[in-house]
Amino acid sequence: MNLAHILDAHPDSSTALVSRGRSTTYGTLRQQIASMRGALLRENVGKGDVVALLCGNSRYFVVSYFAAIGIGAIIAPLNPTSPAPEIEGELLVIKPTVVVVEPSAAAAWALIPTVTSSAVRIVVSTEGHSIPGALTIDDMLSGPPADIIDVESSHPAAYMFTSGTAGSPKAAVLTHNNLLTNIHQANVAEHIGPDDVTFGVLPLFHIFGLNVVLGTTLAGGGCVVLVQRFDPVSAMETIAERKVTVIPGAPSMWMALAQLDHPTPNGFAGVRIALSGAAKLPEQISQSISARFGLQVFEGYGLTEAAPVVTTSIGLAWIPGSIGRTVPGIELRLVDENGDDVLVGDSGEIWIRGENIFAGYLDDPEATARVLTRDGWLRTGDIAVVDEDGHLYMVDRLKDLIIVSGFNVFPAEVEGVLAVHPDIAEVVVVGTPHPHTGEAVRAYVVTRNGVHLDEDAIIDYCRTKLARYKCPSKVLFVDALPRNLTGKVQRFALR
Repeated sequence: MNLAHILDAHPDSSTALVSRGRSTTYGTLRQQIASMRGALLRENVGKGDVVALLCGNSRYFVVSYFAAIGIGAIIAPLNPTSPAPEIEGELLVIKPTVVVVEPSAAAAWALIPTVTSSAVRIVVSTEGHSIPGALTIDDMLSGPPADIIDVESSHPAAYMFTSGTAGSPKAAVLTHNNLLTNIHQANVAEHIGPDDVTFGVLPLFHIFGLNVVLGTTLAGGGCVVLVQRFDPVSAMETIAERKVTVIPGAPSMWMALAQLDHPTPNGFAGVRIALSGAAKLPEQISQSISARFGLQVFEGYGLTEAAPVVTTSIGLAWIPGSIGRTVPGIELRLVDENGDDVLVGDSGEIWIRGENIFAGYLDDPEATARVLTRDGWLRTGDIAVVDEDGHLYMVDRLKDLIIVSGFNVFPAEVEGVLAVHPDIAEVVVVGTPHPHTGEAVRAYVVTRNGVHLDEDAIIDYCRTKLARYKCPSKVLFVDALPRNLTGKVQRFALR
């Protein structure tokens, strides 16, 4: 098998992608992918090698992704807007053979020469940048083709970064079977077909964008309209112009659309499915979208380690606060602190099991053992309740995880960056509710010897070392941190 086969059966003339106003048919897309497979093989890239993608939502990402997995290589999509230290740390974890870089990954360009000298044999770049010995993607799309190479179902297809319990970068290993299984599971509810056009604004380096937006749509023979940057006004224009039928998004997108002063008339007229995931969608936003546009936004629940879809409310009556029911093929339990199933109506940690569950964290058996039981159950760390009809409701998280616009932020990672600042003695980071991003990062700082620090300077300092969504939006300076009798910081008091 090979996940790349999901493109095989669709008519050559059907449109697969729209990127920067340019349409690409399935026939052209398959030809370009086959040529890039050949180019990678000629560069001695093969089964088990890692191809890192530092690309935005573009045709280059899609071609590189399917070409790499088509020869048995493993893709590792990275955030192209991340600062150099974060990218460097992730590259050291995955040890890529190839790095595919677009101009949008500004920080990466300065880093690539250093990394390539030790870990990367070749770098694939786009036109407009010069790196000695680098190939250009356009050159790779026009050479002799190569066939898809079948692999074992358990063979890794992707390394997707998700923060670990200590906040350090951890790559979740998702196999061909994991991703393909979840595409089929999600499509049981969504029924994506050749007439569907999906709005592709969710970043493809995120599992929601990669497997729900891209994978599910292309497996069904639909078209993905790739969007590099979200703007609510132009988004509505694109949705109307391109006759979009499926809109997956994070809560921040729906909040922005709900607050538009002058939306495009009948902009959502052709939309049959509107999805929100990656974080909790406030009920008032869902109600506002419904009242203004006659569009019901369906919620679900998922996580990177599940490839990602676990539950969906598509096809169910809207119930405020519900994340729906499990998709087919997933077993779900709610368990107490002793690992026993809770009663209906009682809260418990979500445990899930199925063929979509990831293989573990790359080179980290201890972290893997903390979340995967010996009999295959994934401990999600999320707390929920279930009603008598099987509808799930999210309650809380066991972890200190902060979710900003659908992206995971572990306090320990941000604290580690701030702790090395020469004028900071102690720091604790917590999540606080935010009307647009779901949660925001807030830092409580104790300075050394009462030194005066500027809040904006601290935030700017973080932005040189962390992705923007991980940086505090607010820094509060305090004389001391609240602690219990054993000296442990009481985060709940700060929240």
